[in-house]
Amino acid sequence: MTSDPGATECFVYVTLPGTSTFVTAGRFVLEPDRGGVPIGRFVYGRNYLANADAVPIDPIDLKLTDTTYRTTALKGMFGALRDAGPDHWGRRVIEKHAGMPQLGEIDYLLYGPDDRAGALGFGIGPNPPAPLKKFNQTLDLARLITLADAIISGEDVPDGPEAGQVADLVLIGTSMGGARPKAIVEDSDGLWLAKFNREDDKWNHARVEHAMLQLASACDVHTAQSRIENVAGRDVLLVKRFDRESTSHGYLRARMMSGLTMLRTEDIHQHRDRWSYLMLVEEMRRISAQPKDDAAELFRRMVFNALISNTDDHPRNNAAVARDADWKLSPAYDLTPSMPVSLERRDLAMTCGDMGRYANAQNMLSQCARFHLETEEAAAVIDAMESQVKASWYAIARRAGVTEADCETINGAFAYPGFRLAPEQATQA
Repeated sequence: MTSDPGATECFVYVTLPGTSTFVTAGRFVLEPDRGGVPIGRFVYGRNYLANADAVPIDPIDLKLTDTTYRTTALKGMFGALRDAGPDHWGRRVIEKHAGMPQLGEIDYLLYGPDDRAGALGFGIGPNPPAPLKKFNQTLDLARLITLADAIISGEDVPDGPEAGQVADLVLIGTSMGGARPKAIVEDSDGLWLAKFNREDDKWNHARVEHAMLQLASACDVHTAQSRIENVAGRDVLLVKRFDRESTSHGYLRARMMSGLTMLRTEDIHQHRDRWSYLMLVEEMRRISAQPKDDAAELFRRMVFNALISNTDDHPRNNAAVARDADWKLSPAYDLTPSMPVSLERRDLAMTCGDMGRYANAQNMLSQCARFHLETEEAAAVIDAMESQVKASWYAIARRAGVTEADCETINGAFAYPGFRLAPEQATQA
């Protein structure tokens, strides 16, 4: 795929439920209006609308009609398209290898990898091209670690006979969320997101995140599958792609929509007033085929984040997925503890009750009805999860290979004192 810098339009492709090949869904145009404000326009193709198996790429804002949809939000980007684009890390890699003086938002979509999140693809032609890239094998992790280190330190990828292959290796897997170095790898079980430690990490993030996924599962939170690989003396976390299913005919892709898109907001702090579990559960109920189950699951996830001091639980770390026509809450991912200084008050990234973002049991109980839970039922959930975290976090972490020193470092993250503090006693964060 090639494009000129600052591309203003592209075609949007999608793999329909139960299929592994793209069809053309519609056309996206991004241009400034007379005042210079970016405005995005999307329209479904006639052939797609006539397809009995067609599904909307966004069930809320891009329904299956012949309407030309317009938006000036998100710099003219529809949320469903933004979700399929690269994250901060992915943009860094694309910029390094695109060889273009300036990139626009459509360029990032066009230069994104085939393994992007969800079921969408993008191109400059009305017919979807054949897949261009192969997936890395897990045995390539050592090379990927070296390349990630080089990009982080600002070094150039060496020229030579393997330069093209190196560029492909780095560009694979740059769209799966977050700002840490990552890549997509493949083994006999399917596709995995490989997440690398950084040399400036204060603890072994790969093993700690693996432990947190296991701890969440012990607390009855539905989590993504994970495992640790040790490559050339370096630990790598592998998280199974829950938006892909391997079949003999290729990968089936689940559509995916981030919490940012459901909340119609952006991942910058100026838009934090819409970062809210309370709003998110309402939006989930609009699209979910199992609204009560998903609401209760989101409540458990919110409580778990409070219990491990996961202050990075922003909307993009929550998602809905659809393997067929029905949408549901995705498995939990990106569960990481943090170490705020305060012992009285720690805040989540999203509003969780009447007292805002305060990671406190009473605060979360204050709005439990939003999650289809009676107060007594919600209190029992919180009590059970708190007991489980206190009783098992250390043993689970050690079984996951977290060192004694790292356990000591993260010890203060779990069930911190302010979690049970009477809200009126807490100082304002």
